Formats: sequence, structure tokens, C-alpha cells
Amino acid sequence: MFRTKPRVTPVDWSIRLDSVSKVYGSAKSPVQALDAVSIELRPGTFTAVMGPSGSGKSTFLNCAAGLDRPTSGSVWLGDVELSNLDEIQLTEVRRERIGFIFQAYNLLSSLTVEENVSLPLRLADRKTDRAFLREVLTAVGLGEHLKRRPSELSGGQQQRVAVARALITRPDAVVADEPTGALDSRSSKQVLELLRHVVDNMGQTVLMVTHDPVAASYADSVVFLADGRLAGELDRPTSEQVASRMTHLGEW
Repeated sequence: MFRTKPRVTPVDWSIRLDSVSKVYGSAKSPVQALDAVSIELRPGTFTAVMGPSGSGKSTFLNCAAGLDRPTSGSVWLGDVELSNLDEIQLTEVRRERIGFIFQAYNLLSSLTVEENVSLPLRLADRKTDRAFLREVLTAVGLGEHLKRRPSELSGGQQQRVAVARALITRPDAVVADEPTGALDSRSSKQVLELLRHVVDNMGQTVLMVTHDPVAASYADSVVFLADGRLAGELDRPTSEQVASRMTHLGEW
């Protein structure tokens, strides 16, 4: 069975946020997007993040993935503190140690499936391991579609290309921002089952922001945010439990 293990580090987390706060706007009109959030995501786990609109979900994901710098507090990827890196170093870490999956797929229409998946390696000036590339594409069910372009694939297949691209660098963690938001229910189920497979059989750590209780039920745990603060957690959640908790958090 195809497996890829995260890098071995002397710490017990893949991602750690320590008292992370993020404030936007001016000193006269500050907007507190995150307020002293602390959390550790263990290697080989699947965590979903949910909350009402404006709760800080996107900011949480952006800070955890090094896309945004916290106003205060620290963010760790394995044994690397992202807050201490300059922009060039941060870009290198994002490119090589974090896999990204977005709602809009972000595939290049002029490239084939194979070329889209191997693009992070090309950008990092790393040689493509052809055997590993084929293993990844086979694992996501696209082994027969190497030469197709995105326009020749369904939405679900395009998102599977994005999952393969996120895995190709053997990252410490994969972050997914509403990965099923643009998919029908059948394609959503396939992508969520794939993310579950990535965790269970490939040893990956997955952090996913979603608004869908069904999607969240595929995770090992669901972390809830409200007004930029942690507002509870559910382990081994059902979609009904997630929906009930969200109802108590407010409009979503």
C-alpha cells in the first residue's frame, strides 16, 4: 500500500498555534480576527475547523499555513517557528512543507494532470520522482489521466488533481480551504473519502476549513471558532452533532 510519512521532528505536533492573535485595520478601528488561539494538531490526524461567518476560520487557516503572520503569538510547523522566518524562508517552507487544497482547484489550464501535480517540485527546482508521481496519481484515482488537461476532467477529478499536487512534496501537513465547496454531493463524498485515506493510510496531517457538517464528520475532530476564539471541540463527530453545535454558535 502506498504510504508517505511526514518528516521526523523532535516535537509531537505537525502544526501548533500558541496564543495566536490577529488584528486587522488601524489602531482607531481594529478588527480582532483571532484572539489568543492555542491548539496543537498531532501528526496523522484530520481536523476540521468550523464557525459562523466572521468567526476567524480563514484567518486561522492562513496563520496556521504561513499565509498570514499573526499580530502576536507563535505558529509552528513541526520544529520550525514560522513567525521567525523572513518572506523568502516562509515561501520556501510553504512550497516544500505544506500542501494546499483550495475550493477553486487553482489548476493551470495549459498544463496536463501530470504537469499540474509536479508543478511544486518544478518551482522548488527539485527533480520529479517519476515512480512517486505515478503512485500519488494512482492513489487519487487518476493514474490513467496523466495527459489530460483540467478542461477534460470533472470537478471532482480536478479536485483530486489538487489533492495529488498537495501530496507530491511529501509535506508535513495538508491544509484544505472549503475543498468540497464547488462540488456536487457525489464528488464531495469522493474527495472527503480521499482525504480520510490520506490520513489513515498515508500518515498525513490534514487541516480543513468547511461550512458543511457532513464534510466535518469525516474528520477525527472538529474545532469550533466564534468571535476569533476557540468555542469547543468534538471528537469523532457525526454530522448531526456538528450541525447542532453550529446552531448554538449562531448564524452560519
